[in-house]
Amino acid sequence: MGVKASLRTSRPGATPAMSEDSPLAVPYPAVSRKKVTAAFDGGRLSSNSGVLLLGIAERRRGLAKTLAALIADRRHPAHITHTLEDILKGRMLAIACGYADGNDFDWLRSEPAFKIACGRLPDTGDDLCSQPTISRWENAPTLKEIIRLTYALVDIWCRSYKTPPASVVLDIDDTLDVVHGHQKLSEWNAHYDERCFLPIHVYDTATGRPVAIILRPGKTPSGREVRAWLRRLIKRIRGHWPDTRITIRGDSHYGREEAMRWCEANSVDYVFGFAGNTVLDRLVEPEADDIRVRRAEGQLAALRGFAETRYAAKSWARERRVVARIEASASHEDDMLRRGLDIRYVVTSLTKGNAEYIYATLYCARGQAENLIKQHKAQLASDRTSCRSPLANQMRLILHTAAYWLLLDVRDCVPSWHPLRQSEFASIRLALLKVAGRFVETASRIRVALASCCPEAELFSMVAFRLHTTAP
Repeated sequence: MGVKASLRTSRPGATPAMSEDSPLAVPYPAVSRKKVTAAFDGGRLSSNSGVLLLGIAERRRGLAKTLAALIADRRHPAHITHTLEDILKGRMLAIACGYADGNDFDWLRSEPAFKIACGRLPDTGDDLCSQPTISRWENAPTLKEIIRLTYALVDIWCRSYKTPPASVVLDIDDTLDVVHGHQKLSEWNAHYDERCFLPIHVYDTATGRPVAIILRPGKTPSGREVRAWLRRLIKRIRGHWPDTRITIRGDSHYGREEAMRWCEANSVDYVFGFAGNTVLDRLVEPEADDIRVRRAEGQLAALRGFAETRYAAKSWARERRVVARIEASASHEDDMLRRGLDIRYVVTSLTKGNAEYIYATLYCARGQAENLIKQHKAQLASDRTSCRSPLANQMRLILHTAAYWLLLDVRDCVPSWHPLRQSEFASIRLALLKVAGRFVETASRIRVALASCCPEAELFSMVAFRLHTTAP
């Protein structure tokens, strides 16, 4: 279209465009016979103005300060340009806004919205830290410091309650994290047909809050490993809430004798999935046959029922309560192996509640934990565990979990009647964080002119007000 364009010679966004620079022009067709001209010469604009909300949320909960206090800073005080708290804060805010790579700080470090969110002036203030600084500090913490940081996540979750709850249900599950090389702890997993990690995620599903994220090898956890993780986790929680009733919920990976025996000895309830066998099938056969017959007589597509029994596997030291979900369906009627049935089992220490409540209401609710894991992985890119050192990869999981907390705090300040209150983080990011704004710094103030046509302007103001006035 005959439009000439040339790139600026200075680093994009580092300083306002100089008068001798030639901004990059954008060709565009005429509209209603009027020529359209577009160029990147609008001044100090940002498309991430919603990071100011995250900045308020971070100061409110003090995540960066809490984590930075657990890492030894061995630099000489006279040579420090970026404090450890500033480095961690900038990384958390970037992850929450969708910038999962440290390389993004090549330009984010001079972005006005991020500078204000990190407590720096947009024009005259120093730029944020660079990508090499971020990478260096992701690899800096020692094993003892990583352990303290991981425990700090549990402490942050406990402090999120104003008073100790009477009871909590914690969902524990592992998830596939495909590696991109031969990192330490990575192993070949035949089930997934991948070389991977299988980090453990623990969530308070009722509130959607993360409790702990732990990097581990790419193999199914053994009973001794599960017991060890549960012992450390519960001990930390008991330090805050000695009288709270705790229930652990997980799939059959965690229904191991060592874990169940430890829970029973330490007053911790559990509901674990359990793989069926012919012995269990015989124990629930009367109820299963009744459901199968009633479905056939009523010519129903499917009929579901529940049963329970006492059972002790050979590896168990005692009998335990096992609940069965039995479903007869027409599609399985001719299946000689299934005998027209689909039976799923769970083993539990709970004595109250009938079989239907234990399975359909309590155990099936753990499906929400899988949604939370997907948010952690897909919408916060927490599977970017590409460092060779497992300590650095665990540090990344900690930072991504801190970013999860920031987005969760912003969402919790959305009014209950608004659809965004129940939305995923990607929707929160699109509606409240990716907001255009112009940043003008004068001698006495900083003015942020947000987009007048922002569809969620009223909600943006309401969330900012709530973050300012409510306690975490």
